[in-house]
Amino acid sequence: MKLVLLGPPGAGKGTQAARLIKDAELMHLSTGDMLRQAVKDGTETGIKAKSYMDSGALVPDGVVIGIIEDRLKTDGPTASHLFDGFPRTVPQAEALEEMLARIGSNLDKVVYFDVPEDVVVERLSGRRTCRQCGANYHVKFVPPKVEGKCDNSGCDGELYQREDDRPESVINRLEAYIAQTSSLIDFYEKKGILCKIEAAKEPEAIYEDVKAALGM
Repeated sequence: MKLVLLGPPGAGKGTQAARLIKDAELMHLSTGDMLRQAVKDGTETGIKAKSYMDSGALVPDGVVIGIIEDRLKTDGPTASHLFDGFPRTVPQAEALEEMLARIGSNLDKVVYFDVPEDVVVERLSGRRTCRQCGANYHVKFVPPKVEGKCDNSGCDGELYQREDDRPESVINRLEAYIAQTSSLIDFYEKKGILCKIEAAKEPEAIYEDVKAALGM
């Protein structure tokens, strides 16, 4: 099975992806995680991506597509994938179709998480990340036991707000999403593989809707 999770930053794609990976035995391909790892490692791709990510802008297609294609080739044609954060544009969607066709595969479903802008801003601007282990928290929804410190055993790392989670960056990301990504809804609707999910609800309720849409 190959799935795409589609929706604006803060729509809850990562939370739902974690459940799907476990229950449907999918390999998680998160371009956000892959790009941040490239930045951390100081790779050529990471250096190119960093300035865009820090300002909240979308990373150019060429950089993202290169990362995805490298991974598809590494995993091989029989792997089951969940694409999280990719594609973001119709050209990326077309490129993904071509990449999958080259390995004799195709997308099964596209799950679109629909969520209001004010909910996205609240979710992302309140997020905090551990500098040491990368664990995520939220000042309102998932606060740490001790303010500013990671709860994970043996970690106790400092929590910080990522540059792309600051309110001004969140707004920039939403504007970029609306400008470049909304056309994907029509693109996948016309192909008959789009499942629209109301994503302003609690995570468990959202997941039940996802399972129903996928026939799980």
